[in-house]
Order: sequence, then C-alpha cells, then structure tokens
Amino acid sequence: MVYQFKTVSILVVDDMKPMVSLVSGLLKVFGFSAIYTADNPEDAFAQFCRYKPDIVLTDWQMQPFDGLELIRMIRRDPRSPNKFVPVIMMSGYSHRIRVEQARDVGVTEFLVKPFTAKDLFARIEQLIERPRQFVDSGQFFGPDRRRRKGEYAGQRRREDDVVDIPDMELDMIDPSETERILKDLQEHVRNVGPNLHEKK
Repeated sequence: MVYQFKTVSILVVDDMKPMVSLVSGLLKVFGFSAIYTADNPEDAFAQFCRYKPDIVLTDWQMQPFDGLELIRMIRRDPRSPNKFVPVIMMSGYSHRIRVEQARDVGVTEFLVKPFTAKDLFARIEQLIERPRQFVDSGQFFGPDRRRRKGEYAGQRRREDDVVDIPDMELDMIDPSETERILKDLQEHVRNVGPNLHEKK
C-alpha cells in the first residue's frame, strides 16, 4: 500500500530552526508538499488557525509557552478551526510521567528524540491506520487515552471499562544529545529513499 501525502498539510513547530528544517526535509521525502513551519507556539497557533493543517507535529519545550499549552489551545480555544486534528508531540524527555502528561492534554502520538526517519513515519502511519475516537468528559477533551483492553480491578469508570496502559516507559534523555539528534536526522535525510512511501 502506498500513502499519498501530496494533498495532506502538516504544521511543524520547534524553536530550533535546524530541527524544523531537518524534519521538514524528512516529510518531503515521505511525499508531503504542504508543510507549514513555526518556531514558537504563538505563531504556530496563528498558522494553525490560518492554514487548518491536517496534522500538527510539535516540540514540547518552547517559549513564550510550551507545546502542551499549544495543544490545549488547539483542543479548547474557541478560535481553533479543528479541535480534532491529530497532534504528534516531540520531546527528548520521555519518562512515563511525561508521556502520560502529554496524553492527558490531548496528544495523539508521542515521538521521542532522538528519532529516526522510520520512527517519524511510523507515528504518521499510526494516525492513518489506527485513528482514535475523541472523548469529551468535561475535564478532558482529546483522543481516547486508552489503547488496549485488559483486566482492571479498580473502580469502574465506563461500561466497557479498560485499562490505561502507557505505550512506552522510557528513560530520561540527556538534553546534551541535541547535536547527535541533528546529525542523526541529517544522515537519514541523505539516506532515506522514496520507498518509505510504501507500508511495511
């Protein structure tokens, strides 16, 4: 199966311009042509409202507010043109608590830095192959946080109660690895071919 991304628009948000450039390069290799970029959440939300992208790919730590606040605005701000848009969060801090925190503000997928071209493609593929139903409980609005069904001995929360099982339990990544992240992405931009369009 071949994915056609030419008509799919995506917004990339990161305060490190080299990272934005490299991620955009990978997305072009995948076949995306409508790629919007921003280096801060404030500009990102303005572009989100203007261009109405189909996917948002955002870093966590930015100024004047972080990626979590950007996602809150996308999900809850009355100005948001599409509160259901899939959002992939990028972060070098990938402890279980971080993953759960991102999930609880409405992130669709979590992408750990440093990541490979294959990792990025896999998250995008996940959005296509396993779209999540949205939940609005008053206190939470976003993609259903529960992925897998299983046994649960605690208090019942829904008729079809399932267990929240985090997708990953990962160790903290040292921020000093940023340079290695960039080199890794540059290497993939040079080496990854068009065959990434094909579903593995």
